[in-house]
Amino acid sequence: MNINHLSDILEAFHFIRPLWLMLLAPIAALWWLVRRAATKEIDLPDAIAPHLAKALTIGSQGHRRLRPIDGVASLLALLVLAAAGPTWSRVSNPLVADTAPLVVVLKVSKSMMATDIPPSRLERAKHKVLDLLEERSGAKTALVAYSGTAHQVVPPTEDPQVAIPFLEGLDPNVMPNDGEAARDALAMATAILADQTAPGAILFLLDRITDADLPAFGDHTVEDGPTVLFWLASRDSGAAEKLDQIAGTPVVELTADRSDVAAVQRQIKSAYEAALARDESQQWRDEGWIFSLPAAVLLLLWFRRGWTMHWAVVLVAASFAFATPEAHADGWRDWFFTPDQQGRMAFDNKDYQRAADLFEDPMWKAYALYRLGKYPEAAETFAWQESSNAAIGEGLALLKSRSYRPAVAAFEKAVARDPQNEAAQQNLELARYILDYIETTREQSDTGQESGIGADDVVYDNEAGRGADSQQPQEAASGDVAPETAEQWMRTVDTRTGDFLKSRFALEAARAPR
Repeated sequence: MNINHLSDILEAFHFIRPLWLMLLAPIAALWWLVRRAATKEIDLPDAIAPHLAKALTIGSQGHRRLRPIDGVASLLALLVLAAAGPTWSRVSNPLVADTAPLVVVLKVSKSMMATDIPPSRLERAKHKVLDLLEERSGAKTALVAYSGTAHQVVPPTEDPQVAIPFLEGLDPNVMPNDGEAARDALAMATAILADQTAPGAILFLLDRITDADLPAFGDHTVEDGPTVLFWLASRDSGAAEKLDQIAGTPVVELTADRSDVAAVQRQIKSAYEAALARDESQQWRDEGWIFSLPAAVLLLLWFRRGWTMHWAVVLVAASFAFATPEAHADGWRDWFFTPDQQGRMAFDNKDYQRAADLFEDPMWKAYALYRLGKYPEAAETFAWQESSNAAIGEGLALLKSRSYRPAVAAFEKAVARDPQNEAAQQNLELARYILDYIETTREQSDTGQESGIGADDVVYDNEAGRGADSQQPQEAASGDVAPETAEQWMRTVDTRTGDFLKSRFALEAARAPR
């Protein structure tokens, strides 16, 4: 664990239910009273000689030994700390990936062709990006290239195979102008992350930075923008010293092995957790289970000879006397973890069926049902909740079950509950687009117009008209339907990627305001 990550944990550490900590005072008072009584010296008659009194007194040094009250007080203190809910991180939205989105900014200039890092700085940097993409498979990653101008190469995608051909096609010859436009690349990367629902980071892979670009990065840090990381592809010590001048921006140097990739991954995760801790819309993660482990160890000493306290037996008997018939333990886990805590462990282990059975929290039960693929049940469970995020979950579950018009209504409900919820607005626009596309295609199919869909492939019942629930068409004739996403569009490029990027970058540079 690096120092920055440890400082982030200490800064965010607090108790979710701090009122439980008030019980520590009576526990300390009980410990002091019992301990004082147990270690009180026996008063012997003055007539007994001192040397005989010492010989007759057994255990005069007993106040130095551990006593049963020490274990009981420690056990009670640990249970109180667990009940108080210590935490230092937030729970990420289960409906989105639990890894941070990342924008990789690669410098593609003539200076990157230096061979101090063989075969060249640029080639080694591209290999490192490939290693990073392999490690981040399933997490959204975008690619930006810059020299004298900055250009988005690949939009955020979870499939590393999409970025590989375009990464290989990057070369100083495809860039419109040579130079150092790091500030423009920073602005572009920041704009890309602004459209993501989860907090992300920006990774600059470069050999140096100019004095003219330093203020832009300083202002970015002051304005609390997304975390910036530097991956230095150079052996120039002066370049590293200049990057170190930017506060709050870790610098990782390229290595011959994959240790630098692991270091970058740790920095990205640390940045994600720090940004998540500042997100007031997410719940804090209850880490009270940590104190249950040492409490269980102390509990093992409970029946050790000489450690059982008689008054503790009375307390245990009373707890059973007042226990309700329904209160029983189905297993050892029920002694230490609540059903929601057990459900969270099952959820993290991707055992969504068990998680759905265990969760008492309706939101988490709905999340588990959604991950399990039981979309109608998940939508119904989300519908009972009154938050904006619950309405988003309901809409996503309805989309998965192909109930498009009810999904639009759910997203509209989410926006009405929280007009500032960007995720709700984006999903509402997407759901409306899908609904319009489906219903337009269905109308064309019913009226006999050309739609690119085979008449024998899908049959639609249009009795209810355009406002009825719609089903997504299964197939489309090749060449008649445009790709629906930027990622799919990137896959359709069939020309040589270097030539394609050179033409596109030149066009973007010509259209850029001067």
